[in-house]
Amino acid sequence: MLLPQTREREYRFRLALRMVLPIFALVFALILHTFITSQKTISTSFYIEATLILLFSIYFIFYLIYKGFDTKITDNTSKTFTREYIYNYLKKEIKNSSEYTLLLISIDNLYEINKRYGIKYGDKVLLEVVLWIAEYLKTKEITNFPIGRIKGGDFIIGFGGDKEQYKTIIELMCLKSEEFKVDDIEVQISAAINDTRFSKNIDYLMENLFELQNSNKNAKQLMPMQEMIDPSDLEYFVIQAIKKRDIVLFTQEAFEDEKTILKECFVKLNTTEQKLLHQKDYMKILDKLRLMHEYDIIVLEKVIEICKKSKDEKFAIAIAPTSIRNPVVLTKIKELFQKNECVKGRIILLFSESEYFPKIEKFNGYLKQLKEFGIIIAVDRLGSLHTSFLYLRDLDIDMVRFDSFYSKKIDKHKYKNILSGFNVMAHEKGMKTWIKMIEDEESKELAKEIGVDYLQGRFLALLEKN
Repeated sequence: MLLPQTREREYRFRLALRMVLPIFALVFALILHTFITSQKTISTSFYIEATLILLFSIYFIFYLIYKGFDTKITDNTSKTFTREYIYNYLKKEIKNSSEYTLLLISIDNLYEINKRYGIKYGDKVLLEVVLWIAEYLKTKEITNFPIGRIKGGDFIIGFGGDKEQYKTIIELMCLKSEEFKVDDIEVQISAAINDTRFSKNIDYLMENLFELQNSNKNAKQLMPMQEMIDPSDLEYFVIQAIKKRDIVLFTQEAFEDEKTILKECFVKLNTTEQKLLHQKDYMKILDKLRLMHEYDIIVLEKVIEICKKSKDEKFAIAIAPTSIRNPVVLTKIKELFQKNECVKGRIILLFSESEYFPKIEKFNGYLKQLKEFGIIIAVDRLGSLHTSFLYLRDLDIDMVRFDSFYSKKIDKHKYKNILSGFNVMAHEKGMKTWIKMIEDEESKELAKEIGVDYLQGRFLALLEKN
């Protein structure tokens, strides 16, 4: 048992003891008074009954006190429902309602507030935001709604009916929140909304809300939800595709001085209904089901087979950085390259991640092993992800690819200069540079003027199925 649990038990026991003593004293005084005043007429059964009354009164008082602690339903800081209670509450509401809507509201800069102003101010912001939301919804005649704190600055709210009834109200609330402050502290609020037409499973709904929120944060408005596959069906399709190793590869050429230098591989999964799943649909499912490492190995094996049939062509595949750092995956990659000597120097592993891996020497050790197998290492999304810039600085890599944000705005002077600066830094470290989504002649010429080594895009080459 953990120390906090032990201390909690001790605290509960002492509190229960203080509460039970007056009642116990009262019962004891009543029994003693009866004994003194009616000593001659008391039968033997009285002593047995008195003892049992004392024991059972103590037992039930302790039981009720402990039960009361166990059924705490509100969060101390925000005064909203606890995560456990709101989940159970919403499950019942969804089950008993034909249509039900969930709203996710997040304080995006809560970490920054806690860091800059202190945790006490962070706690105050949590409570003030909840009160502000309640006051705003009250002006729209929405009251007595369930609201619970999921984690950090994330709150979930439930409404009866479909999301169309509330969508405009919530969009206006997000716009109004841009001026919201707590004691001159700027509070950044974002939201996402969905209803039971997406799924009746609250876990799927919650996951989708966070996905929607990530795509909506910058826009500060609720974007229309795309047509999506039922989450339970999607999980089934992904599991079956991995089990059957049923993947389809598409490639797109990248050029250096009008010459094909490599082909990037794009992976789609085949479903049992003979439909193709795009990466944006299934990547999160792979992480959730802990299938990412297995998926990466399957893709690598498929690419090696294609590579063996081609003539000295290089193939680039995206891989999860967690797979690179996984000893089991690393061993499997080593086995594959030992069996297929002809593909050495022809496979490029492309990765990116949003969180910086702090054990950089260990990471470099893994990359060194991969390079010994003849694998080329590339970091993606340079210029967009802060982590990619740090990896340019700290990792022993061969190549970097710029984020597509720059290829779309390469004609703008300031973005062209930024891209040029990144290009010079990469070349100074002896790395090749690569840019994708070149869509017209002007972009192509500007990228070549900057000195980017490899160019890729629909203007240069279309996707091909392998």
